[in-house]
Amino acid sequence: MNSPKVCAPPVLVLSGAGAAQILLRKKPLNPARAVCAALVGAASAGMLASSVLRFRQQDTTVNPVQPEAVSSLVTSGPNAISRNPMYLGMTGLLCAHALWRGRWSATVPAVAFAVWIDRVQIPPEEVALEERFGREYEAYRSSVPRWLVWTDK
Repeated sequence: MNSPKVCAPPVLVLSGAGAAQILLRKKPLNPARAVCAALVGAASAGMLASSVLRFRQQDTTVNPVQPEAVSSLVTSGPNAISRNPMYLGMTGLLCAHALWRGRWSATVPAVAFAVWIDRVQIPPEEVALEERFGREYEAYRSSVPRWLVWTDK
């Protein structure tokens, strides 16, 4: 299988947050919004970091640009509740940034990132996992949602 010709997801996240930072004026920060942004950010960073750690423990790649390089199917830890906890964490960080900015328009990078990842990045990864792990991946795919809810059925 050929590697998808896409941009690395962390680059997309940083680009989206940077664009929001440059283009959008920040509303004055109030304590409630600051706490919400911090909680969403902390939960998202935790999801992302614990997923990367789990991949490292199972000695498999975290590089989404080369999905055929995967050596282990990770189904435990954060991957037991979402097949894409790293992308979920990245999306959550963009949502936390939008909360911090205090503008509805600041959610555009989060929505754009989630749609791009869901429609462009994830499908080739799923094909590579199915080719590599067959029935084991199909069983995992049928029992764990792509995000947190069943959006891919």
